[in-house]
Amino acid sequence: VSEKHTVGVVARLVGVSVRTLHHYDEIGLVTPSDRTSGGYRSYSDADVERLHRVLTYRELGFPLEEIAALLDDPDVDALAHLRRQHALLSERIDRLHEMAAAVEKMMEAKSMGIQLTPEEQNEIFGDNWPGEEYAAEAEERWGDTDAWKQSQQRSAKMSKEDWKRIKAEGDAFEASLAQAMADGVEPGSDRANALAEEHRAGIERFYDCDHAMQVNLAEMYLADDRFRRHYDDVAPGLAQYVRDVIVANAEQQ
Repeated sequence: VSEKHTVGVVARLVGVSVRTLHHYDEIGLVTPSDRTSGGYRSYSDADVERLHRVLTYRELGFPLEEIAALLDDPDVDALAHLRRQHALLSERIDRLHEMAAAVEKMMEAKSMGIQLTPEEQNEIFGDNWPGEEYAAEAEERWGDTDAWKQSQQRSAKMSKEDWKRIKAEGDAFEASLAQAMADGVEPGSDRANALAEEHRAGIERFYDCDHAMQVNLAEMYLADDRFRRHYDDVAPGLAQYVRDVIVANAEQQ
């Protein structure tokens, strides 16, 4: 047996105002199927179910006139409406996840003190710049350390030209690493050790990095798919080679 609900109860149940329910009744969108003995609106379970469908379509941005046409289409049943709403909501959720991810990246860049505009970041680092991911990884691992504080302070002082120079030097260094790997330079050799020290010097632009911390970075490059891809896109197997070069150098210190 269907229960009857007063307008006040329904308003609280679905989270809208009594005035909104009165408006929906006036335009014929959700009309209560009964009246109390005192003449007040009385909603059945089916009325409340229709109201939920209306509110879902409203949340998805449909105008009231279109919602009325959708709900009163004789060729579409309630289950079909639910399926459609579910698909539309899933699309909205995916879009919101994308927006949340974009905001997180902006937060990470801010936490590093990067003062570049999005256009400048794209111009200097390219579409797939992993800088925000590096920042997030570093903050998770070392956010409470002096190194993290140093990185924030030093990054905040860097200009667009500084970042351009750092990017160019980084590209040249990675090319040198790839060439050494292609030449069969053994980790632990003088040439490989020089590359490891050049890598450490690059890190020290941002914070003091001893050999133990450098080894931690090297292990992260290999273990994390994002960092592995960054190096392996330069040359297949480069992430493993970089890790081995850094570790072999550290073991000789």
